[in-house]
Amino acid sequence: MSDAFRRLDLNLLRVFDAVMAERNLTRAAHKLALTQPAVSNALRRLRETLGDELLRRSGTGVEPTPRAQALWPVVQTALAQLEGALAPERFEPALADNSFVLAMADATAASLLPHMVRILATEAPSVSVRVLPLATRDPRRLLDDEAADLAIGYFPAVLADLTARNQTGDAVDYAHQRVYDGEYVCLMRKDHPLAAGPLTLDQYCAARHLLVSFSGRPYGFTDEALAALGRERRIVLTVNQFFTAGRVVANSDLLTVLPLHFFGVTGLQGTLVWRALPLQLPTVHVDALWHVRRASGAAQRWLRDVVARAAAAEHLPQQGAAGSQPLPAQPRNS
Repeated sequence: MSDAFRRLDLNLLRVFDAVMAERNLTRAAHKLALTQPAVSNALRRLRETLGDELLRRSGTGVEPTPRAQALWPVVQTALAQLEGALAPERFEPALADNSFVLAMADATAASLLPHMVRILATEAPSVSVRVLPLATRDPRRLLDDEAADLAIGYFPAVLADLTARNQTGDAVDYAHQRVYDGEYVCLMRKDHPLAAGPLTLDQYCAARHLLVSFSGRPYGFTDEALAALGRERRIVLTVNQFFTAGRVVANSDLLTVLPLHFFGVTGLQGTLVWRALPLQLPTVHVDALWHVRRASGAAQRWLRDVVARAAAAEHLPQQGAAGSQPLPAQPRNS
């Protein structure tokens, strides 16, 4: 045990956490039911113990030093775990009035929310859920800032990074669970010239394309897969919502690549068909991602269970339900 840790008053960490959250000494003092001089004194003692300025005055508030920025997530996680161990949270869904925030794309929301609403109405009628649009493949900042309880989506780079960190023994601040697996297919309007048979790679590359991109970047993993084959496609329109893509494709000659599960929730089955892609893309692993400081709370565990049950209700019956297209799905070409 280091000398600094032996001398550390753990109450100072609660003050540090409140000031970092509020970025204002007066508001932090109110939150802690302390006087502002008491908060200032606690910060002084913490600075002396750690040998760092930690917080600098800035306008009407304070700004953290790099050391404080690095320290805060560790402190938050430790305080949350300690609180959970000392006073385990009880959560009774039928009596709860919690409000949860989920971040996910429109296609994922359309799949999960109808089932979640039914579960909430039966088990937790006073609980509410707010959905934020997922505009990134890396939602860790949202979770760090506690802007969302869960982010649900396809996060291959994030999960690869977390796996690598775990294998090297680095601290991992996030946890995840698989919600469902899916695959990407090519959608087009029902009477599109390419809907008459299996889609070839030459036909696919010669067509005009719509790309769904959360970031707005006009290059996706389909383009990466094509580049590995020495091929490319022409993207003439980029949007950031799956439903927008479905509507545009249903009324144009554009092709788009979308999750197969989206096909069943578009409401456009009468005007759209899907075809297997003529190139290999990775399986879509849709995961729920959360910060570990929220891992042990009973309410959060219940929320994750509701998401899992909603996914099972939506996707287990649908795994073989691709029958609304005129032609059977063709096997993927490599």
